[in-house]
Amino acid sequence: MPAPKTPDAKPATPKPEGRKPWKKKTPVEVVLEQADKLKAEIAETEEELKAKKRQLVKFEEARKLFEGM
Repeated sequence: MPAPKTPDAKPATPKPEGRKPWKKKTPVEVVLEQADKLKAEIAETEEELKAKKRQLVKFEEARKLFEGM
């Protein structure tokens, strides 16, 4: 005879703990939030561009060395 199954103490669908309750935003809040996101994206893109420019300068210097040989 099989042993009877004991129910687990865990609920079948766990409630997500990390979610915040939904709060309706006004159109002004939405626009300001989008502007902030865009500013952050532009700053990140500028940093990437600066890094690529520095890399290009290094490659140009290496090119000059190879051409001088």
